[in-house]
Amino acid sequence: MTRGPLALTLGDPAGVGPEIVVKAWRALRETGPAFFVVGDAQALASAPTATAAMVRAIGSPYDTNAAFGEALPVLDLPLRAPVVAGRPSSAAAPSIVQWIETAVGLALSGSVSGVVTAPIAKGPLYDAGFKFPGHTEFLGELTAAASYDGARGPIMMLAAADLKVTLVTVHDPLASVSGKLSIAGVVNAGLVTAQALRRDFGVAKPRIAVSGLNPHAGEGGAIGREEIEIVGPAVRALVDLGVDAKGPYPADTLFPAEMRATYDAAVCLYHDQALIPVKMLDFWGGVNVTLGLPIVRTSPDHGTAFDIAGRGLARPDSLIAAIRMAAEIAKRRGA
Repeated sequence: MTRGPLALTLGDPAGVGPEIVVKAWRALRETGPAFFVVGDAQALASAPTATAAMVRAIGSPYDTNAAFGEALPVLDLPLRAPVVAGRPSSAAAPSIVQWIETAVGLALSGSVSGVVTAPIAKGPLYDAGFKFPGHTEFLGELTAAASYDGARGPIMMLAAADLKVTLVTVHDPLASVSGKLSIAGVVNAGLVTAQALRRDFGVAKPRIAVSGLNPHAGEGGAIGREEIEIVGPAVRALVDLGVDAKGPYPADTLFPAEMRATYDAAVCLYHDQALIPVKMLDFWGGVNVTLGLPIVRTSPDHGTAFDIAGRGLARPDSLIAAIRMAAEIAKRRGA
């Protein structure tokens, strides 16, 4: 059994977060999974197609189930400055950070079964002094002191259709990726990935494919030596540790359907190497999962979409998939 409802952070209130949260609640209100929002109730009530009557402030996560079928439950932590849809502002940053910290604290305390995060924009947060590259790294810091049995993340996974990919480096400029790769980093990503496939996705004997960095996986060293000096040794180390890992594979041959059938997850070395195939397979339904943490965390695989915020155009598909996946993982962890 899960320990409680899901906590959903509102994300940047100037983006599409409020709108897709309302749409996700409408889609799930009769079937669940039940969730409550950690955020600003007025921002939700002001979202396209929403009304004040649709939003209900709650005093505790344990009030969620009683309210969920009739109204969108909100743990109301009001914004400290007005927000206009489509106009991001660093003035909202303290509230955005507070919402994430609150949800994570509830998850660590066992009051909620998992955390789902609506999209944030990094620029306004950086302007306000936020020191982390993104959600994933911030969650790693917030949960660093909590006990956890197993290989530790945070490791980012993207899941869509029949493809799961994890990343060794995440929000790093492409020019710096090679210098940030290490045998230990690739090994840890592989260990966390295999562990999560067993623990969170029910794969009894995970098969891991590891991508190369260079064209043709380096062509035996003719087009780069990272495969020889880093990736290859890391794959051998994973095998020695009991992981069914193979590679390095050329990235351009790793993702066709025939190849996807040979592994349960692919460990990729940088951001776009992983995200492009995921978004090509299912642009609207991909889910971002943070692995190797003592809490469950998922997120939609898209950004704040400020250009369409407040216009009623945003699709909630990815958020709905993220909510469902968080509930499924929480159930497996609680079994």
